[in-house]
Parts: sequence; structure tokens; C-alpha cells
Amino acid sequence: MLWRNILIYDHIAEALKEPKIVKLENNFYLARFESMKIYSTLYAVKSLLEREIINRHSILIDSSSGIYAYALALACHKYQLKCHIIASKTVEPSMKTQIELLGAYVEGVPSAGSLKLDQSYRVEKVEQLLKENSNYYWMQQYHDDIHYGGYEAFANIILNDINTEKLTIVGGIGSGCSTGALGIFLRQKGIKITLCGIQPFGSVTFGAQDVYDPEIIIAGIGSAIDFRNVKYENYDSIDWLSFDCCLSGTVELIKRYAIYAGLSSGGSYCVGKYLFQRNPSTPCLVIAPDTGHRYAGSVFARHHEAKPLEQFKPQIINHANELALPWSRYLWDRKEKSHLCEFTSLIHIES
Repeated sequence: MLWRNILIYDHIAEALKEPKIVKLENNFYLARFESMKIYSTLYAVKSLLEREIINRHSILIDSSSGIYAYALALACHKYQLKCHIIASKTVEPSMKTQIELLGAYVEGVPSAGSLKLDQSYRVEKVEQLLKENSNYYWMQQYHDDIHYGGYEAFANIILNDINTEKLTIVGGIGSGCSTGALGIFLRQKGIKITLCGIQPFGSVTFGAQDVYDPEIIIAGIGSAIDFRNVKYENYDSIDWLSFDCCLSGTVELIKRYAIYAGLSSGGSYCVGKYLFQRNPSTPCLVIAPDTGHRYAGSVFARHHEAKPLEQFKPQIINHANELALPWSRYLWDRKEKSHLCEFTSLIHIES
């Protein structure tokens, strides 16, 4: 007789949040999620209910490019709460429909012409609604560190599945919670973590706002406004990748390993492969936070444009004025946010 462990979940969100750990090579792993941010939204909503900060009559609201909106809508569905999303123009129609069918109200903002204005308009809309509705509660995924707490469960999965005392982790930096929290919890548990953050060019988070990538699709990583949830001292290194790099990594993931993941996953894989090849004795884990469905047209339909990853090499930089496409790498060395002034100073002096 064959025996297997059977898990029966009380809600689909609990099943979707957990990753599949895939061994790409010996000591080289990838954590593939359906939607990684479900960890943070389930934890945050449950905690807010238990602390009686919100109740059954509360309406949870936030701004999102789609990934967080889906996760929050799932959490609200589980706990039978109402949800209002101020959506980015990058939210695809199919994602919007799915979020609405989960019971959330999805509202956009007028076309802004730039990501920075789009994010600013969405925040302004949230603030307006908060003034008009006393039962609204702003989740603030970019600023409230309650979203960190859910990722301890993921850290425990890594401890169980990858038996190591030393680990390199590569993943995107958006709101800062997922990769940042993972680094914090694993370090607290005694694991020596090297945390490598992925950013797109044009993002203000680590000072690349003056470098333009005409092709980049910023969805889930990077930012045009300051996020308080980004704890800069969590990160050992930062890699800025162009659309071409991320496209090539994303296409290689599905061709070589049958892993259908998003654009930031391809970028993280690109960096993870580079680091692993230079230090194969240290286990390396790449974070793939969501599936590739939202990129079916913008990325996967262009698979013929993908180049061999061996053609991409990082330029190791010392200052922000050296940032250049397609790939720049900086050893951040867990410095505080205040180091941004030093990192970007030459740009301001020369301008």
C-alpha cells in the first residue's frame, strides 16, 4: 500500500500561498509561488482582526499593480471582509476580473503618463476615500511592517527543505517585505544569509531613478516613490537588470526547467545563476513570486528575442553615476538607507 501525506485546506488561499521548492541543480534551488504575497495578506488581516483594529464591518483598501490586490482579495474572501482596490494601469483585464469575482471593488485612476504620477494619484485617491468613509482601513502594503510577519512560515519551509547553515537568496525588491522578511527570519534562526535584491532601472528605491530603460515593465518590483517597508540594511547586494536580461532569464526558466514564472523571477534567476556558478559550494535559492500568466503577451510572446544568459555580465559599480544597462551590480553590504546619499552624490554634484 502506498502512503502519502494529505493536507485539506479550509480555504484556497492557504493552499496557494505555499511555494514549490525545485532543485535546478545540486545546491541551486528555486521557490516557485502561485502568489507569494498571500503570506503577508493572510497574516496581516488575521492579526488586525485579532487585535480588533478592524472588524467584520471594515472595508480594507490599498493601491496595487495587481499582485498584492489578488492576495488581499483572497484574504478578504477567507475572512469575509469587503475589499476596495485602487488599481494601477498595469493590472491586466483578466486579473481585474478575477479580483472582482473574489468580491473586491476595483477602481482605477486617470492615465498619468508616468509610473511616479500613477502611484501618486493612487495614493491620493486612497487618502480621499479614507476621509469620506470612516469604516475604511488602509492596509499600506508599502509602509506597514505588519506585512513582514507572514513570511516566517516560508523561512521555516526553507529550514526544513534546504538543510544548510549558509544560503544565498536572490529575489526582487518591491515593497521590501518578502525578501527582506525572509532574510530577517532566517538570520534570527542562525542561518548565514547573503541576500541579493533585484531592481529595475528607473526605480528610486536604491537610487537608479535617473537611468531609463525604455522597455522595462515595472510590476511588483521597483518603485517611483519611497517605500518605508524597504529595510535597506537587510541587503548584501543589489542588481539592476534591463528588460532584455529579465526576458532572457524568464524564457530560459521555462525552456530549461519548465517553470512558467514572471519577469522578476527571470531576473532573479539570471543573477542567481551567475552567483551560483561562481560559488557552487554555497546553496543558492531564487525566489519566483508569481506565475507568468500576466506576461503572456508582453514577455512570452517575444521569446524569440531572448539571448543566451551567458551574453549578459554584470558591471560592478561603486557609485550611481556608473549605473548602465543591461546589468549593474553593487555590493550594498547591509548599509542603512542613509548610504543612498553617498551612493548617489556624484550624480548630484555633476548635475
